[in-house]
Amino acid sequence: RTVCSAWSGSCCLFPTHTIQVKLCSGYYVYKLGKPSVCYLAYCAEPNVLMPDGFRVSGQTQNSITLQWNKMNNIASYVLQFNGAETNINAPSGVGPVTYTVSPLAAGTTYTFTLYSVSDNIRSPGVQLVASTDAGAEVFTIATKFNISSCPITFYQKVYTNVYVNFTSDGLVFCFKGFYGLDTNNDCVFGPKPDSVKATFNITEHDSSLDKQVKEAVRTITSSMGCGVHFSTTCSSQKTDLNLLGFGNEAALYFTSTPNKSKLVANITVAGTYVESVTLESPSTGRFTDISGCRVSGVGILPNTTVFLPQTCTTVVCTANKSFTSTGCGSQQRCDGNGVCLNTTCTVTGPTVIDFNGHLGFVADRCAYSLMSDSKNNFKVLASFQERRRRDVSFLDSVTLQLDDPGVQIHLEQGGRVQINNTILNVTSSVQRFQGVELFKDQTGVTATFSVAKRTTSVFFDGYTAQIQVQAPAGSSLKGLCSNSSDTSNTKLPEYSSSSCGTQFDDPDDNTVNCDLMTERCNILKAAPFSSCNEDVDPTPYVNACKNTLCTYPSVDHLWCQFLWSYVRACSLDGNSVDDSWQSEAKCSSKAFCQDNTCKDHEFCGRKLSGEPGCLCRAVFASKYKESNSLGDRPVCKQKMGVIALVGCLLEEKGINYTSLHLKDPSCVGVLDKETHMVTFKFDENNICGTEILKNGSQTTYKNAIMNQRSSDVITRQDQIYINISCYDSQLETKAVTFKIKDRSVVQKITSGDLDYSLTMKAYTDRRRTQLVNPQTDVLLNQKIWVELKADGLDADLFAVVTDFCWITSQQSPNSYPKHDLIKSGCPVRDDETVQVRGNGEGTSNYFSFNMFEFTGISGDVYLHCTLQLCIKQESNCVPNCSGGRGRRRRSMGTGGGHGV
Repeated sequence: RTVCSAWSGSCCLFPTHTIQVKLCSGYYVYKLGKPSVCYLAYCAEPNVLMPDGFRVSGQTQNSITLQWNKMNNIASYVLQFNGAETNINAPSGVGPVTYTVSPLAAGTTYTFTLYSVSDNIRSPGVQLVASTDAGAEVFTIATKFNISSCPITFYQKVYTNVYVNFTSDGLVFCFKGFYGLDTNNDCVFGPKPDSVKATFNITEHDSSLDKQVKEAVRTITSSMGCGVHFSTTCSSQKTDLNLLGFGNEAALYFTSTPNKSKLVANITVAGTYVESVTLESPSTGRFTDISGCRVSGVGILPNTTVFLPQTCTTVVCTANKSFTSTGCGSQQRCDGNGVCLNTTCTVTGPTVIDFNGHLGFVADRCAYSLMSDSKNNFKVLASFQERRRRDVSFLDSVTLQLDDPGVQIHLEQGGRVQINNTILNVTSSVQRFQGVELFKDQTGVTATFSVAKRTTSVFFDGYTAQIQVQAPAGSSLKGLCSNSSDTSNTKLPEYSSSSCGTQFDDPDDNTVNCDLMTERCNILKAAPFSSCNEDVDPTPYVNACKNTLCTYPSVDHLWCQFLWSYVRACSLDGNSVDDSWQSEAKCSSKAFCQDNTCKDHEFCGRKLSGEPGCLCRAVFASKYKESNSLGDRPVCKQKMGVIALVGCLLEEKGINYTSLHLKDPSCVGVLDKETHMVTFKFDENNICGTEILKNGSQTTYKNAIMNQRSSDVITRQDQIYINISCYDSQLETKAVTFKIKDRSVVQKITSGDLDYSLTMKAYTDRRRTQLVNPQTDVLLNQKIWVELKADGLDADLFAVVTDFCWITSQQSPNSYPKHDLIKSGCPVRDDETVQVRGNGEGTSNYFSFNMFEFTGISGDVYLHCTLQLCIKQESNCVPNCSGGRGRRRRSMGTGGGHGV
């Protein structure tokens, strides 16, 4: 600066006085000497601004590229390093100033000082320490690099190895192994290189880079320790993917110089996309924080909030990488798709309230899957049966089916529990059977088991089942408890009777008052139940109650059943409903029909007396009610008679079977504990007051079933008097004969009050579909199957027994020669080809033999058989062949013979 007190032309004259110059902070001060009028201090213009944004934009083994921001009115700079100075002119335009220092030594640290210059005045210097690359390693194949000297924290996991692949899409480096080997890998996907070639090296602390990162990424707060660098060429541009370590934090620095095209790097955590880093001109570098949060295997960027549908969790990842999460309630579970589900499924009557709170209905008497997991191979099954009406089904039993070790636990009416058909004595103390914990109290039976970290608790009181599941988020379950409307896919034919789907349409019950029932069911929305309404929606429970009680009479504790199911659901959700409602609603906490076990054709219900008892199911009872009878038709045979009454029909009428007898009071009924049938008998040794009337060859027997006459003035039992009248059917031996080439033989038979037909048919195939007819060529040693069947007989009462069968060469059954096939109901020992099936089991049976001819006699042969009708209730009708060639087959049922 020129400071002057006297001018001469263009010069300032100081001929005799000294000018003192002092360097001050940010400006110069000039002090002038005599004369005194010039003894003044003058300041220069303000100081020159220091360089801004001084940084390293790249480095190689022998060069470092420096970069800083261009400033207004600054045309030149001075770079000082290694004791030398270099003048650098600012380029035109508005872009940054870039200068590459070379040649330099590899792996060496340098200190650079940069000054701004204006009017020959320098600004204070800005210092930067940077290092050249230390001998970068070149690689052209998939390579594993040890980075233990510079460990990288990638979304809360610290890695000391990195695995690099060249793929068809780009350069990929992962931390758990090479890309493609682990679908849950942590990876960074870079752009595609121009060639299969890249370099790798590790650098130490770079203060300039440290500053740049913290300016660009505010969530990085620690000091930079080191860097892992990968360099390649993409789209003819030098491209770097740099992993920068900051202790327990890390950043990705993605650069490309010069950047003329769009480049993208993608980041995945556990195989799931987290973020993309995009470079677009004019930007040559981007930073991002890769230390983030990791929750349930999901990477989350710092300072972000995400919702994880697989766990139904909202996660907030803070700037310091800590996180908070909120999800489903303590009594809920996540369905894996972002929906929180209740953990309780309620099945009561014909209704199912699933985990979603949706109401469904079961309209038949089949078995269904309530809950299943095919992966872990377990099921919870429910069987439905009718009660008083054929068109309304009720939950009847629950089965837990565990694959290991093939356990089936049946929870049945009355609190009875069976494991693989063995009845257990379950008490109020928790007992463990095959990995299942069981206990029983006055409210019902509870079974608890765990499979694959899923704990399931099943409660059953004989009428209502409630299933609670504590499962990991995202676990998948199928069955009515997952979707109560999916009855078509959850039905289990293999556990159901073949007729379970038959639909009935019973007449309306005129005792049902739907308006009253609706009002009573809506009590679930009033106090004290309302205290739970916000936690457990009462709507599906109210609708289940209304829809059932508007078609079915409110008997058998049914209304209470729906109230209790809601109260228990509240309890399982952690909300206890005040028990004052029990006395007002007259609902006992003890399970209805606890410890009352009934047969399959029965259910436990309230008798006319108000006491629980085993009543007939509607389908079973329909044939008796249609004929207004209490039992089967009496059967008389050879001076004896039998009549059986149905025990559950007697219970329903309030009749005590022990008070019944024939005309002779000593002839009382006998209860079959397996069938609950009450049987009365008389025979020639004890006629029990039977009146015997003969009319030619026909004998009529008359008696009556009655109850004991009471000597009391009053009685509360009906006066019973049931007339019995039947004919001696004289079930003599019946014979049928047919020529082997005939199609079949049918004989109509009337005997006493029985009217039936016997049919004998021959077939050429095992399944008995190909009848022998006059055109059939039967060859020697060919197997023939013969079926004998009686039509018009009650299969529950009678069985057909084939006593004898033989073959003759003449039409007469008494002709000779003859060959025996069956004797006394069993195959003869002399003919190994004879096999008998289903003999004495039902109203049909069959046998087979290999065809033959009599020696020296050709032509037709004739088959003859004699059959007996056997009354099942008197004895076992199946012949005992254990002493013969073939052993007696076990009966497969009462519906007819079964072949194998």
